Amino acid sequence: MKRIAIVTATRAEYGLLTPLIRAVDSDRELELDLIVTGTHLSEKHGNTISFIQDDGFLIAHKIPILEEGNTPYDISLTMANAVKGFAECFRKDRPDALVILGDRTEMLGVGCAAMNEQIPILHIHGGEVTEGAVDDCVRHALTKMSCLHFTAAERYRSRVIQLGEDPCRVFNVGSLGTENILHAPLMKEDEVRKSAGIPAGMPYAVVTFHPVTLEREAAREQTKELCQAMCDRQDLFFLMTMANADAGGDTVNRILAEFAEKHGNARLTANLGMVRYLSAVKYARFVLGNSSSGILEAPVLGTPAVNIGERQRGRMLAESVICCEPGAEEIKAAILTAEKTKHCPAYLYGDGTASERIVDIIKGAFDKGIEVKKSFYDL
Repeated sequence: MKRIAIVTATRAEYGLLTPLIRAVDSDRELELDLIVTGTHLSEKHGNTISFIQDDGFLIAHKIPILEEGNTPYDISLTMANAVKGFAECFRKDRPDALVILGDRTEMLGVGCAAMNEQIPILHIHGGEVTEGAVDDCVRHALTKMSCLHFTAAERYRSRVIQLGEDPCRVFNVGSLGTENILHAPLMKEDEVRKSAGIPAGMPYAVVTFHPVTLEREAAREQTKELCQAMCDRQDLFFLMTMANADAGGDTVNRILAEFAEKHGNARLTANLGMVRYLSAVKYARFVLGNSSSGILEAPVLGTPAVNIGERQRGRMLAESVICCEPGAEEIKAAILTAEKTKHCPAYLYGDGTASERIVDIIKGAFDKGIEVKKSFYDL
């Protein structure tokens, strides 16, 4: 039986990984090693390890790495903590393979520790482009460390191959987020409203705004512009979720908290959990911000999204995603467009069978033998 380690460091990451974690855990030929780290272990970010425990998964390791602040220096220290913490973990308890999702900076530290131990890395969501975020550099670096690649679209598969990865190692399986939406037991609208504190009968938007990590100094101004745009819409309720632990995240959260304190039609929450978040998006008038959930999940649910600024530039977009500059007037105009946009599901990222396909590919790869040593594939 092969032991597959899956690492999760954030609430959003865990939400995406849940179907794969469940598929590995239930497979007779694989053994799950679930490693929990990052903001999951942070009280400031809601101690979201509780969501994992409530789902009944056995946690193999808890590795604290997060520094208190989120300045560039703090982010670097968190990455260093990840290298050290996971190096110690892998030295004592070496899995047969390690699954890493995406592009977060702490995952680069995890990847370095696994690379040095010659543990095969299986990478999800490679080949994507987010020109406004440092995530791009991390994502492509993890691609070069990895032995197998599971992309969300054929365009992204082609990009991974462009980076020199052999096509026989790269698989377009679709997005785990699409699978979550198609198979998760979503809540009814009245349940969502009661649970999330949304007034009955009042139209609402779900707001998630993160700092643009390649425009670090702009976080304060852009968040204020967003708040100004929301300030003019007293007819809407704004359900806001906190920014992640990127550089500038505390600044964003502080401004949003001040906005919520001054406006009765807004609420800021640390986390909603996957099912409640997706359910809230389903019944929302629109999604507002610069999170990948507006690009990946909202279209599948048929909910229009206003995508602000540069953070997600380069991703494939459904027609229901309205992009705008990060100024108050531009955001207000985009909101008006979103309100006129038809609620119609769009499926750009697969058919909802990603976890099953990933597990089958992993087992087939083990049967043949996963080779860590790679040759550069020239086009």
